Amino acid sequence: MAEGLTAAGIEGIAAAARAHVAPDRVPGLVALVARGEQVHVEALGELEIGGSPVRRDSLFRIASTSKPIAAAATLALVGEGLIDLDEPVERLLPELADRRVLRRIDGPLDETVPAARPVTTRDLLTFTFGFGLTPEMFMAATPWPVMNASETDLHLATLGPPDPAHQPDPDTWIAGLGSLPLMAQPGERWLYNTGASVLGVLLARAAGAPLGEVLETRIFGPLGMRDSGFWTAQTARLATGYRPSAAGLVVADPANGAWSRPPRFGDAAAGLVSSVDDLLAFARMLAGGGGRVLDADAVAAMCSDQLTAAQRASGGLGAGFFDEQSWGFCQAVRSDGAFGWDGGLGTSWLVDPRRDLVVIVLTQRYWESPQLPAVHRDIRAAAHAALA
Repeated sequence: MAEGLTAAGIEGIAAAARAHVAPDRVPGLVALVARGEQVHVEALGELEIGGSPVRRDSLFRIASTSKPIAAAATLALVGEGLIDLDEPVERLLPELADRRVLRRIDGPLDETVPAARPVTTRDLLTFTFGFGLTPEMFMAATPWPVMNASETDLHLATLGPPDPAHQPDPDTWIAGLGSLPLMAQPGERWLYNTGASVLGVLLARAAGAPLGEVLETRIFGPLGMRDSGFWTAQTARLATGYRPSAAGLVVADPANGAWSRPPRFGDAAAGLVSSVDDLLAFARMLAGGGGRVLDADAVAAMCSDQLTAAQRASGGLGAGFFDEQSWGFCQAVRSDGAFGWDGGLGTSWLVDPRRDLVVIVLTQRYWESPQLPAVHRDIRAAAHAALA
């Protein structure tokens, strides 16, 4: 059993968190470091600038930290026999049958070739089904046609930040995606984000229930994750979201904003709100081999490398993305055995089974780049330094 965290190390965690909390930096945060049965939590700052203090049970938009939860729900339905990892998804998602693929990823939408094979559930979990975000699209002199169609015309909000206020209902969303060609052949390369959004539609159709209900019955309820969902009525507990700008932090989403009411599209890629203890429960389930939620083989697959060298070579979120990590099912898996994923609206979630360590940092400051912000890096470093 792990020996826990040293007293000096705990003070180091607290100091690392305090160093970043200020109205013009990170207005508020909850940081949790757990090892064995020992759990240390820092709740600092304010839910909104000049507002109520952050508490341990405060709620945050977890954005892409939603993705591992979507993967776990998918594997739960696989265990129930409702879907199969290597089955073409067109049985439940006929909108994705008979795919066409762009000749050039940045080319006209009508210049396509046939897909070499159907899209499978495994492709969605590994982000290799042929559609998604890649950094090149943001560096182009003019927007790519596929990006214009997806984001401006169809409002899919799958090649940029989450946008629950404008995404259409699931049937309209998947029909819109199905009207577009793929950006790459299924299985060819890693493209970020969209695979998890499609999984949400797949899960709802497989279970014959809304996605929120699927997550509640398969993940949230069994694990006691009472604070997790696609929206919250408890807006007094929800942190205001802030976006950095040249003029300082500006409100991106108030507590009574887009996450305070049920969305038309529950986005499994980036739509959840949660609390630090809910995310700890989810982390411990995976670190413990699945418990009552998943079998051990499903957890092992979710938390191990699922990409080929060729898929890694042509994908990633910038230079060096795959240097020390690869991709499992909807999350990064590191060469040292740790796994997890972060959310661009201010969160990070890391599970390190070899060290029996969990590090969760929840803030409301939106990221400015794909690189892990300093507050998250410093708290992680302090957590590792605190190991007895």
